Amino acid sequence: MQTAVQITRRGKSALPDSPVSFYEKLGDDAELRSYVIDTLQVNVGKLCNQACKHCHVDASPRRTEIMTRETIDACLEVLRKCKIPTLDITGGAPELIPDFRYFVKEARNAGAKIIVRHNLTVMFEKRHEDLPEFFAANKVEVVSSLPYFLQQQTDAQRGAGVFDKSIEALKRLNAVGYGKEKNLILNLVYNPVGAFLPPAQTAIETDFKRELKARYGIVFNNLFTITNMPIARYLDWLRRSKNEESYMRKLVNAFNPTTISGLMCRSLISVDWRGRLYDCDFNQMLELGLKDNAPQTIAEFDFGVLQNRRIATGAHCFGCTAGAGSSCGGVVVNS
Repeated sequence: MQTAVQITRRGKSALPDSPVSFYEKLGDDAELRSYVIDTLQVNVGKLCNQACKHCHVDASPRRTEIMTRETIDACLEVLRKCKIPTLDITGGAPELIPDFRYFVKEARNAGAKIIVRHNLTVMFEKRHEDLPEFFAANKVEVVSSLPYFLQQQTDAQRGAGVFDKSIEALKRLNAVGYGKEKNLILNLVYNPVGAFLPPAQTAIETDFKRELKARYGIVFNNLFTITNMPIARYLDWLRRSKNEESYMRKLVNAFNPTTISGLMCRSLISVDWRGRLYDCDFNQMLELGLKDNAPQTIAEFDFGVLQNRRIATGAHCFGCTAGAGSSCGGVVVNS
């Protein structure tokens, strides 16, 4: 699969004249493979109480796709049998599916570390007001998006009123010990609002910690910078704003080969709401399935085969390899 743009070889400044695929950029590492599975990342559905402009899942309150108890049990069986150390639950807003708390409790009983991609505002929905206490009781690591420490930028990306609710939610998480106690981890995520790459993670984390503490008394553990992927709703915005070609060129030109060893697809397996398997959450949204004869569903999970599988790639992979790299845990290499 080739990129959506053409770039010029040998660093010329002329107009693009040669198509370059992601595998061409990899060069000697053209056979990109996974080397371990230490994370089972489960996208439990597309239902969400928000409809963020950058969302690669295209989630919203109108979506109806949610994971069933049967599929959750299949995921739990894999966690137990294969002793995968980390369960990373995402969505949509994962808390909105009926069996979310069951999933968390059973995974906790199985000994897994649990990460929940929590959008902060969902705790203001009916029957979810006690989420901070539930998270704390189950030692859930909370990862939440906050585009900026100011209202204008946050609401521009996530919707009117989201910033104020997010600040209140962070205060509630702090009140039960998140960001303060050693085993209650609160991490924030920064996505650029426009068509550009995120700044240096360490620098912007310092800014966020200083400003959130000074303005609102909020503390947290880490800030992850994540590059917006040119897929789904964000790609639609790029096209409407006529930024698609320039953004793709920006990603390709910022390709950093030192990110390859730390790409998240090399150490996790992604599961969609139907139980189908993918190399990462981004491939999942593009329905870019596992290659070759690898198992395709959680019910067919084969740890030995999947641990050394060949990874499916596309133009969007330049998002994970641009600059310091991008993953669900922030930058891939130190800048």
